[in-house]
Parts: sequence; structure tokens; C-alpha cells
Amino acid sequence: MTTITPFLRNVLIADAATSAAAGLLLIGGADLLSGLLGLPSGLLFWSGVALIPFVATLVLVARASTIPAGVIPAIIAINFAWIAGSLFVAFGPLFAPTIIGKVFVCVQVAAVFLFAELQVMDLRRVNATA
Repeated sequence: MTTITPFLRNVLIADAATSAAAGLLLIGGADLLSGLLGLPSGLLFWSGVALIPFVATLVLVARASTIPAGVIPAIIAINFAWIAGSLFVAFGPLFAPTIIGKVFVCVQVAAVFLFAELQVMDLRRVNATA
């Protein structure tokens, strides 16, 4: 079992809040954002929908005092998978986002990377003291 530290709890809550805001923006604004970002509205909408279970998981984990050992590594892996997928959308061959679209994707990649790195840091610190 892994104990949720106050630092990790705060990181998880911030990750959940940011992901929820992004999800709502993508779901509610998919049609409006599509032209601005140069990305299909369906991709934006379903990306927002995909964030809903992730946000719910983050909230549940943040509220717990202990969790199974693999949960935080799984959250970190999901964050890095999101980063990889986002970079593929921005720079891969399937889509042609506008410059604003690429900046939008890169900003959210940076935010997700920050949360993942903070989660990794806490996991290492907890493991080092155990």
C-alpha cells in the first residue's frame, strides 16, 4: 500500500482541477475551438470526454489515505501517454493544426508533464524513505 502524502494529495487535486477544466473546455467548446486550433471537433470533444474518468480517478485517489502500490505509477503512465498522444496530434502526420493549435497542445503538454514529474518526485521521495 502507498500512503498519500499531503504534497501528492495537492498535486493530484491540481491535476484533477486542471484536467476537469480542460475537459469541460474541450467538450463544450469543441466546435468553436476546431477552426481556431485546426483540429477536428470530434477529436477535441472525445478528448474532453476521455478526461472525465481520469478526473474521477484523481479525485478518488486524492481523497484516500492509502492506495494500492501501482495506482500512482498508473496515473503517471497515463499522463505520459497523454503527452505522447498530444505531441502526435500536434506534430504527427494525421492532423494539420494551426500555429495556435500547436501552441495550445504544447501548453497542455507542459502542464501535464509538470504534474507527472511532481508525481514521480513524490513517489521517489516516498520510496527512498521507505
